[in-house]
Amino acid sequence: MRQAARVVHLMGTVIKLQVVFSQPEPILTELVHRLKIYEHRFSANADDSELMAIAHQAGKHPVKVHPDLYQLIKIGQQQSCLPNSRLNIAIGPLVQTWRIGFSDAKLPQSAEIKAALTKTDPHAIILDDTAQTVYLKKVGMALDLGSLAKGYIADLLITYLKRVGVTSALLNLGGNVYALGPMRQHQDQLWRIGIQDPAQPRGNYKTIVKVQNRSVVTSGIYERQLKVGGKTYHHILDPQTGYPMKTDVASITVISPWSLDGELWTTRLFGQSQAVILAKLRQLPSIEGIVINQDGTMATTWA
Repeated sequence: MRQAARVVHLMGTVIKLQVVFSQPEPILTELVHRLKIYEHRFSANADDSELMAIAHQAGKHPVKVHPDLYQLIKIGQQQSCLPNSRLNIAIGPLVQTWRIGFSDAKLPQSAEIKAALTKTDPHAIILDDTAQTVYLKKVGMALDLGSLAKGYIADLLITYLKRVGVTSALLNLGGNVYALGPMRQHQDQLWRIGIQDPAQPRGNYKTIVKVQNRSVVTSGIYERQLKVGGKTYHHILDPQTGYPMKTDVASITVISPWSLDGELWTTRLFGQSQAVILAKLRQLPSIEGIVINQDGTMATTWA
């Protein structure tokens, strides 16, 4: 068995792939190939992506999509329509109004935010399971799967690796990490995954978790920000108000068997208090969590 690694810039982030296999290089090449396909399929920022094809036909007619994209939209809509969920995959118009994390980010006028909010109803996403089509009822609607896509993609890649016989790998999709099988360099066979300290520059860890066959997903208000007039606005938008989420929490980390679960719960729970988040995570089987507040205090489901 040999270990090999690859670093690529895709999906707006740095992706690090590490595989242990008899011939790891062809596996890495295939992973990169699949990542490029997924980037084109799920992107809300590329005008020619498969996801944006749905937005282009909003208010006009349904669009047939790839089964992977259809499945994620279906999951996303179901989760978006749950009571008190902070997730809303129809939030695209609002995200594009702010553009936080991009060079053209700006502080929108309140009228712009109100106008965008009228186009973010997840119940206006019409799905046809038989035809595998997606229809947005209102002109100007647009889906944004940014809060879910990395987790979904990580799970697809891990499923592929298992299918071809890879038993040890580490996928880092920029804030979304999956540790497959044993880490052979450590006696306990567990991977070490650093959890970013929100108050420090990138690479400074608040804590380290030891995992195997687990996803580690972290979402935080420190990741992308806009500074205007001495005030800082983070990128996690409240789908109810249209403004960045008001919260004492700096980051949520979810450790789970499936990466999509980590994405779902970090998004659904952001905006709740540390105590409420941890209480909910403790109710979920096979899922653990870490919550770091803006004052630096940290709490976990196992302490």
